[in-house]
Amino acid sequence: MAATKKLSSLFPLFSLLCFISIFFLLSLSRRASISSPPKQSRVFQIASNGSYGVNNVGSGSGCDYSDGSWIYDPDPRFERYDSSCKEIFKGWNCGLNNKSNAKEIVKWRWIPRNCPLPQLDPFKFLETYRDTNIGFIGDSLNRNMFVSLFCTLKRVSSEVKKWRPAGADRGFTFLQYNLTIAYHRTNLLVRYGRWSASDNGGELETLGFKEGYRVDVDVPEGTWAKAPSFHDILIFNTGHWWFAPSKFDPVKSPMLFFENNLPVIPPIPPDVGLMKALKNMILLAERASRPGTIKFFRTQSPRHFEGGDWNQGGSCQRLQPMLPEQVEELFALKNNGTNVEARMVNQHLYKALVESNFHVLDITRMSEFRADAHPATAGGKKHNDCMHWCLPGITDTWNDLFVTHLNDLKIRN
Repeated sequence: MAATKKLSSLFPLFSLLCFISIFFLLSLSRRASISSPPKQSRVFQIASNGSYGVNNVGSGSGCDYSDGSWIYDPDPRFERYDSSCKEIFKGWNCGLNNKSNAKEIVKWRWIPRNCPLPQLDPFKFLETYRDTNIGFIGDSLNRNMFVSLFCTLKRVSSEVKKWRPAGADRGFTFLQYNLTIAYHRTNLLVRYGRWSASDNGGELETLGFKEGYRVDVDVPEGTWAKAPSFHDILIFNTGHWWFAPSKFDPVKSPMLFFENNLPVIPPIPPDVGLMKALKNMILLAERASRPGTIKFFRTQSPRHFEGGDWNQGGSCQRLQPMLPEQVEELFALKNNGTNVEARMVNQHLYKALVESNFHVLDITRMSEFRADAHPATAGGKKHNDCMHWCLPGITDTWNDLFVTHLNDLKIRN
């Protein structure tokens, strides 16, 4: 009886110790899912946001490469290139700029849920796409991707000719394979320039507009107008500049849209202008490209400004990929936060691509987790760069996806 009473009195203590042990084990488990993921089959699970069903490329089994996890690999099997690649823009060279986690960024691998995503094999790529011209058309985020591909290929084939085909900003031909890759810089895809009422203001002046930017939604920017007839493979993007108040101030320097050389009256907001431009440029690219040209449209690259926008003290100081709940907090449309642009642009893009022969290169969902992979304060600017990506870095994975899709199309055809 005495022993029973003694055990009874110790029961609360045993319960407390059990509770503490369980809590400690759960805590360790959650920490392991971030810091030692090789032993985990799933890390940073992505919540499905629905399928858009518009010419998206996948494997024959219907693989969704955008649904997956970032897995930490402490010993990467293959170093694509390093900070010595001279084509890397200085602000993106995080290794050279001593960003604290520069070496860790490339140790995270994107693993789709139901299918493999092989790393780009530069030797095989050069051989497979011999006598091919590839054009990246878009803003600096497409240059980010272009540089990643160039550095990967240059590592194994150094005989390169530098030139600027078809109005490109930058371009290179790998002479041994006659493979050309080029970057055509264009912020909006369409032509734009300064406008003022003194330049025949007409109806816009009557409506009170004194100055702004004229944006012709049906005229391509000259930097890429000839690209569809030159390249065999095209990768388009646009989005960031359409919602950049520091450039297109809605009051001081608004976007004023023109179509058929006439102002659109009544004036339309940027999102409507974006939709018009997308539809027109997609149709133009289809008509101007040669038979058999493969055309991709890359989805929006997410920004990761926290605590304000780039000019409001916003920063991106994370050193590891974000958790799913953190991603939704930062990017959900309902929250209308600083970084809402990515999903908002994609909504317009998917609608514009319906019934086109473009293929979607969906990099948004995998990239939303990588707040750790931007140059941040190592970008050499007065503010954090939470828009572009470190190189080497996540755009290497974009190219893995691009080449996987490309090979899949080649097999199908």
